Amino acid sequence: MDDVMSEQSTEQPLRAALDRELAKLKDDVLQLGEMTSEAIARAMESLLNRDTVLAQDVVNDDAAINAKRFDIEEESLSLIATQQPAAGDLRAVVAAMNMVGDLERMGDHAAGTATIVLRMEEEEQIEIPPGLSSMFEKTIEMLQQALSAYAQDDAAMAHQVASMDDEIDIIYKKLFRDLIEFIAEHPQMTTGGLYLLFAGHNLERIADRSTNLAERVVFLGSGRMQELNPESDEAGLN
Repeated sequence: MDDVMSEQSTEQPLRAALDRELAKLKDDVLQLGEMTSEAIARAMESLLNRDTVLAQDVVNDDAAINAKRFDIEEESLSLIATQQPAAGDLRAVVAAMNMVGDLERMGDHAAGTATIVLRMEEEEQIEIPPGLSSMFEKTIEMLQQALSAYAQDDAAMAHQVASMDDEIDIIYKKLFRDLIEFIAEHPQMTTGGLYLLFAGHNLERIADRSTNLAERVVFLGSGRMQELNPESDEAGLN
């Protein structure tokens, strides 16, 4: 009896310590998510306003996103080594490591869009297509909902995130066609048109990575990895 009580008294503080570390890990992932979301919003703001100062800030700040990702990965590896989590706890750590990789890549896409703004400075002014603004609004909404699903452990919300990707793909296809037609009719603006295509592609990839985040949320609850929107990456532009 004494041995059982002693074992229980030892396990309780260990469990509490693990819970604290897992909670901190989750908070850090969500913080990186907010950093990434802000970078995307600022990159698009710089594009819509042709604001090269803001664009340069986005490019410079990408280093902080990269550093945060590596800090979280080190934190995760340390937690595995010292706490030896199993089952659901280990899934939480693995999911966090996967998610920060996707978030960091989203930050790269934001920095890529900001770089486009810097390169467009010497190009002839070209009107931003409405489809690009619409893509941005839905992409940010998708990312924020994926982060909310993670924060709340809500698998149903995660499935909704994946369904939003289809809407973004439809907008992107139309944007692609419209810009190709514009370039054909205004060959002197080919470079500017291609830059806007690249910006749209960056948003489309951010949406795909938001789907990845949603898949990790489902994995946390079920223990199974599955594609929530398997046809989205294969969709053509016709």
